[in-house]
Amino acid sequence: MAKVATQAKGKPAYACSECGWTSARWIGRCGECQAWGTVAEVGAPKAARITAGPVSSPAMPIAKVSAIEAESRPTGIGELDRVLGGGVVPGAVILLAGEPGVGKSTLLLEVAAQSARGGQRTLYVSGEESAAQVRLRAGRTDALVDELFLAAETDLSAVVGQIDAVEPAFLVIDSVQTMAHPEVDGAPGGVTQVREVTGALVRLAKERHIAVVLVGHVTKDGAIAGPRMLEHLVDVVLAFDGDRHSGFRMVRATKNRFGPSDEVGCFDMVDTGIVEVTDPTGLFVSEHAEPVAGTCVTVMMEGRRPLLAEVQALVGPSAAPQPRRTTSGLESSRVAMVLAVLGNRAGLKLTDKEVYVATVGGVKITEPVADLSVAIAVASSVMDKPIHPGLIAIGEVGLAGEVRRVGGLEKRLAEAARLGFTKAIVPADIPNRSKDLKPMDIQKKYGLRTFAAPDLPSALMAAGLA
Repeated sequence: MAKVATQAKGKPAYACSECGWTSARWIGRCGECQAWGTVAEVGAPKAARITAGPVSSPAMPIAKVSAIEAESRPTGIGELDRVLGGGVVPGAVILLAGEPGVGKSTLLLEVAAQSARGGQRTLYVSGEESAAQVRLRAGRTDALVDELFLAAETDLSAVVGQIDAVEPAFLVIDSVQTMAHPEVDGAPGGVTQVREVTGALVRLAKERHIAVVLVGHVTKDGAIAGPRMLEHLVDVVLAFDGDRHSGFRMVRATKNRFGPSDEVGCFDMVDTGIVEVTDPTGLFVSEHAEPVAGTCVTVMMEGRRPLLAEVQALVGPSAAPQPRRTTSGLESSRVAMVLAVLGNRAGLKLTDKEVYVATVGGVKITEPVADLSVAIAVASSVMDKPIHPGLIAIGEVGLAGEVRRVGGLEKRLAEAARLGFTKAIVPADIPNRSKDLKPMDIQKKYGLRTFAAPDLPSALMAAGLA
């Protein structure tokens, strides 16, 4: 037994640099987080005893802790403040991730300029561009402010030196994957480097009460590059996305320790930079001089914000044995399901017809609220009969042909009424709880006439298509 214990003590151990999982032998894939190439030798684990050490500050009752230092400061960009929960908190670390070319650097340069205009000394550190390149973009976007300092560094120790010299209240690092810790092995952007650089910046932000924004890269799957621990270390995680062929951009909060994590901010990329869009509904609804067959408007929810979106459908004969089914901005599986329900529950023959369904403005609708509008748009195209221009359709369609309820119905109807719509087709199974408005209450409060449809045939009848 003593011999076996001696051999085990001298045997090296292996650990995953991403999640910390340990193994007695090396393997290519972590057995805990399933990451490839993250298991490395760390030596045999030793049970270390911890002794008491000096504390940074004595513990006190939570009610006596001052919260003044944690009050948020507006960034000067209303849409970003909406997502952050009012502004940036001193000492907070924010991670903004997005695909290449979506406009992360442009947005943060504008944020840095607004922060400097507000009297906060701001330091923008670029690890991907030279100072001259950033200066050129700043001139184009009107971001030349005296209190905005610019540096091009990729070494973390040099970044700390710049912070000591400038003493900023707001810091932007573009990007965290380009920074290298001088005391850590590995190339910049590696798992170990990203973890240590982020950890050092988090400690610096907390100690000096500096608001820090980190730009993060994403993988080809859309996930934030680097260890999963990166998202745990920071206080706020923002996703910046948008269609490459459209100027519309959205900032979504996926983690927020200081505010809601389901808010969305809307922006538009223009020649002079990026501007906030306070009312983006008009981007997703087209204007027709005359009513057009094959169109229907619905109301989707982006976080807490209701947005109107128009669904267009085009149905025509097909000579092919398998007619085409093409979608854009909608889930193809849900559109196929709605077409099947139209054929089996509403008597609409589509087996020999090609069907094209798309949204306006490049918006993507992932929630099932668009089912009813898809069904009405397809039926309108088949019959070549336009629906009332002031009509919206809200509801999920089930396989049995029923129209199911959706969340946030009152917010959706209030937004439609604000934009001038007068009729709405809604599910008939509206909850009978006192806090929910019934159709008559909605009509009285918003001036919006509602038609409660229990199933798809009745919904088509309310739209004038039956």
